[in-house]
Amino acid sequence: MAPLSIGYAAMLEQFAPMEAVELAAYAESRGFSGVMAADHFQPWVPSQGNSSFVWNVLTAVAERTTGDFGPGVTAPTFRWHPAMVAQASATLGAMYPGRHWLGIGSGEALNEHIVGQYWPEAPERINRMFEAVDLIQKLFTASRSGRDVKHSGTHFKLESTRLWTMPERIPEILVATAGPVTAKRAGRTVDGMITVGAPYEKVAGLFSRFDDGAREVGKDPTRAPKVLQLHLSWAPTDEEAMSNALREWPNGAMRFPKSDIRSPFEFEQLAKLVRPEDFEGRMVVSADLDLHRAAIQRFADLGATRIYLHNAGRNQREWIDAFARDVLPKVVR
Repeated sequence: MAPLSIGYAAMLEQFAPMEAVELAAYAESRGFSGVMAADHFQPWVPSQGNSSFVWNVLTAVAERTTGDFGPGVTAPTFRWHPAMVAQASATLGAMYPGRHWLGIGSGEALNEHIVGQYWPEAPERINRMFEAVDLIQKLFTASRSGRDVKHSGTHFKLESTRLWTMPERIPEILVATAGPVTAKRAGRTVDGMITVGAPYEKVAGLFSRFDDGAREVGKDPTRAPKVLQLHLSWAPTDEEAMSNALREWPNGAMRFPKSDIRSPFEFEQLAKLVRPEDFEGRMVVSADLDLHRAAIQRFADLGATRIYLHNAGRNQREWIDAFARDVLPKVVR
C-alpha cells in the first residue's frame, strides 16, 4: 500500500488567488505534503467571497512548492471540453514532472449551468464524465506515442488531433465519487479515486467498491491512490470553531444532494437552516486537536493514501501551525 501523505486543500472559494498560493506554500513549509484546489466558477455561499481560475492558481502553487498538486476536481463535461482539460493537465505535467495529477468529477449546476446548457439528471452526468475520461485517456496515450486520435461518442466529438506538449509521465487520472456504483466503475477505468469526508462506513464502502472494480480488470488496488478531502473546523475554542463552520462552510452540514443548486444566493438561503448539530458525523468541529487527529487516523486506517485538509475558518496560519505541531506528527502512516 502507498504511504499516507497529508496535504493542504487550498480553498479558492474563500481566499484570493495569491493568498491561497501563499497559504499553500506556508503549509508545505510546516510539513503538509501536496496541494488540492477545486475548479469552481462560483463560491458555495456569497460570504466565501472568491472563485479564482484553478489552472492559473495551480501553476503559481507549483512554482512555490515541491509536492504533488492537482485540481480536485474539475468537470470536463459542460464548461470544458475534455480536450481542453487534457491540454491543461498535460502542460502542467510537462512543466512539473511527476508532481501533477488530474481529478475529474461530474460537476455541479453551481458551476456548470453558466454556459446555459441543459442540466441533466445524475446518471447522464456520470456517463458524460466517464466518456470525458475515455477521451482524455485516448488523447494522453496517442499523443505520448506521437499519434493523432479522434473520438465520436454520445456526448463529445473530437476531430483527428493530438496534444503537442506532453510530459514524459502521463498524469494520474482520479475520479471523484460519492456513490458505490461510480466508485466501482472508477476502479475499472482510472488510476485512483477522490471522495469527500463522510461517515467512516460510507468512505469504507466506497474504497471497497473501487477495489472491486480494479480487481475485475486485473489491477492491484493496493497501488491505487485513494484521495480524501477532509473538511474540519479548528480554533482555540469550541465556540469559535463552530462559529467559523457556520459562517464560512455551512454547505458542509447540508445533508442533501447539492448538485442541482445554481446560485450561491440559493445556498445562502439554505444556510439559514443549518444548525450546529448538522455537522455531526460530517465535519469535526472542535478545539480539541486530538479529536481531529483521531478522525484523520481513522480515515488513514480505512486505506486513504492522500488526505487533503481544509480548515473552515480564516485562521489558516494559526491552524497550520497547530496541526503541524500537534497533529501531523502523531498520525501513523
